[in-house]
Amino acid sequence: MSTVSIQRTVAEKVRRARTAQSAFANWSQERVDDLVSAVGWHCYREDNARRLTELSYLETGLGDPEHLYELQRKRILGQLLELQGQTTVGTVEVIPERGLRRLAKPVGVIAAASPATAPSSGIVCNALPMLKTRNAIVFTPNPRARDSAAATLDVIRQALAEVGAPPDLVQCLPADGREAVEHLMAAADLVVAVGGPGTVRRAYRSGTPAIGAGVGNSTVLVDETADIALAARCIQTGAGYNNGTSCSSESNVLVHRSVADDLRTVLSAAHAHVCTREETARIRRVLWTEDHTLNRDLIGKSAAVLAGACGITLAAPDRTTVLVLDADGPDDPGPILGEKLSPVVSLLTYDHFDAAVRRIDDILNQCGRGHSAGIHSRLPARIDQFAHALPTCRIVVNQSTMTNSGSLTSGVPFTSTLSSGTWGGTSVSGNVTWHSYVNLTTIAEAIPERVADPTVLFGRYGTPAAMENVEKTDERMLERAS
Repeated sequence: MSTVSIQRTVAEKVRRARTAQSAFANWSQERVDDLVSAVGWHCYREDNARRLTELSYLETGLGDPEHLYELQRKRILGQLLELQGQTTVGTVEVIPERGLRRLAKPVGVIAAASPATAPSSGIVCNALPMLKTRNAIVFTPNPRARDSAAATLDVIRQALAEVGAPPDLVQCLPADGREAVEHLMAAADLVVAVGGPGTVRRAYRSGTPAIGAGVGNSTVLVDETADIALAARCIQTGAGYNNGTSCSSESNVLVHRSVADDLRTVLSAAHAHVCTREETARIRRVLWTEDHTLNRDLIGKSAAVLAGACGITLAAPDRTTVLVLDADGPDDPGPILGEKLSPVVSLLTYDHFDAAVRRIDDILNQCGRGHSAGIHSRLPARIDQFAHALPTCRIVVNQSTMTNSGSLTSGVPFTSTLSSGTWGGTSVSGNVTWHSYVNLTTIAEAIPERVADPTVLFGRYGTPAAMENVEKTDERMLERAS
């Protein structure tokens, strides 16, 4: 497609989105909430959820079909729980003592990039908060997930039509390629970039306000006081869920040497295969290429498929969900502490807590600064030290780090976009929610004059004695000047 054709295609998509959004902008909160419920329900329904997630799996070959289905339904419920009762139309905040009221208004047209991992749920759970805030969205799906993205948008558009909303509130960019995406980003009012680091960088270079997802995976510390059975269960569940394709999956584990064998034993009993150093070396050679990039033919595959490709014999291939690498062996662990996109977790041992925290800091700096870390410990002081020391937006305590994108057993907001603050090169520090998709108008009315007392505001520098000393100093300086 020529540059002119791409520009026309993008312009037409944005024009239709603006027309639809203009009609939607004046809807009442009641109508908006009904629309959000309709979209959520159509995508949550068992028949639609099964069909969309199976198509996602067949098209991309990433993840596990059953996990994709569970993930979509769980995330939809979580998003609706977060959005329930939230006011996004009209007055959203009143501060009478300051004479302030704030009105929520739509952003307009949002350009949203979606990844190949869990593409259906990613689109739905981005659309829900964006529609709750009366915006239109044009999605740019990963090329590997174009058909499943289109099918998901068909379901959403059907739900919009049923409640009398313009279907063009949600669209998909038909043109492939970076040029079309860049034109869309430049034409939109806001860009939300979820995907690889290249997508995020292009979003911030577009000249349009942008929200980027952080890059990285979770590194976890298990100290000698931890509940080892719980820690093993969390690691095995998180690292293996959906074949490790989530950025929230446990990627690396540092465990105190005194309990390392216990953790390995419990992991083995929980259907993880603890690799020898020789097996670890095989996986390192096969899962990563010579330049340390991931082998695209093996990412998102099951532990049994990956083990077979590496010539590793599993005792129970049908039940093995995770491969545990021995990262203590090589002096240079190379890529095995970085992104894996596979049911693989690297295990390291440590002797001193402070040294382990510094090591995790090093790991985050190399592959995931700002993203997430976790700790299993019974000592509150250690948990606080861990949280204060690391440059990361999310610290998960005694849970799987999979909960960092939202869970019914965790208070963090459900989201499809995990931003990493300035540590990770993004503009938001934390989980991106509907609050990022509104503009606020502040109405300021006059209030009784407030008192700005220097003796209070300047603390010890504003005491009468200090002020008198300043005045004397000023007088001496004037005498010298004269």
